[in-house]
Amino acid sequence: MEFENKIAVITGASSGIGEATRQLLIDKGAVVYNLDLINKNLNDEFYIHCDVSDYTSVKEAIKMIFNKHNKIDLLFANAGLHKVGNIEETSLDDFEKVLSVNLKGVFYVLKEILPIMRANENGNIVLMGSDQSIVGKGKSSVYGLTKGAIGQLTKSTAIDYADYNIRVNCICPGTIDTPLLAKAIEGFSSLTNISNDNILSSLESAQPIKRIAKPYEIANVVRFLLSDESSFITGSLFSADGGYTCQ
Repeated sequence: MEFENKIAVITGASSGIGEATRQLLIDKGAVVYNLDLINKNLNDEFYIHCDVSDYTSVKEAIKMIFNKHNKIDLLFANAGLHKVGNIEETSLDDFEKVLSVNLKGVFYVLKEILPIMRANENGNIVLMGSDQSIVGKGKSSVYGLTKGAIGQLTKSTAIDYADYNIRVNCICPGTIDTPLLAKAIEGFSSLTNISNDNILSSLESAQPIKRIAKPYEIANVVRFLLSDESSFITGSLFSADGGYTCQ
């Protein structure tokens, strides 16, 4: 199987894109650990309660996996939060919360996993970016800030670790049918008084493909970037947005 004997870590794999990717990698033979605050399956031996915004929590989770397997082959740093609002509409608490999960959380996971991969001289990493890693959007100051930073972190890390046979890429989804999108729509509606249905309709029409994506469609791209099929791709911001950013 494609990922047989591979040990994978996904942050935020209890829902949305993370959940779809986890199932796909399992189907392809990988052992996949879910680092999340929410456990949807109480019998899941590969779930680890982890707050990615807490460095100690991340460090303990990665140590637990390494002590059991002595390696980590694949990482999908997926966990994230969304906050609707321009700078004036974003509280300092919201700023710190989104920054801590979307940016610091990715840095913390990389800081713990990269030494393991470097010692084994092998690893494939995908960071969760966004179409906002490439273009700007209104009412998205702090979220866009974090996703722009993830794009640059992808590039610098890819350069730093290429000599150790570690590839680092960034998946940049557009509008995806996930719980995160539902919360974003509700937030935008509360600020603008535009109905949820009208917001969803405008999101669907914004892409040349004229629809939003399902999580499994993004999971398929992540699988490709984590596989040997993408062996010459590193430092890439990989768009999967229905053509949104090509306009």
